[in-house]
Amino acid sequence: MLGSAQIEDLMTLVASLDRPALIAQFRQYPGKFPVDFTEEFLAGTSLDKLRHIFVAMCLQNQRLPDSFSNAA
Repeated sequence: MLGSAQIEDLMTLVASLDRPALIAQFRQYPGKFPVDFTEEFLAGTSLDKLRHIFVAMCLQNQRLPDSFSNAA
C-alpha cells in the first residue's frame, strides 16, 4: 500500500508532467489491468483530466511508476 508521503510525491510529480511526458507514462506503466487509450483521446482530453486518470491508475494498482521511484 502506498503511504501518505508516496501519494504526495506522486501527485507532485504528475502535476509537473507535460502532455508528452504524461502520455509516455501511460504507455509504459506496468499496471495490473490493460489501458489502451486512442491517440485522439490522449490529444483531446484536458491535461488535468489525464493527470487525474494517471494518479487514479497508480492508486488503484498501489504502485508508483518505475521512473518515479528513482525521482521520489
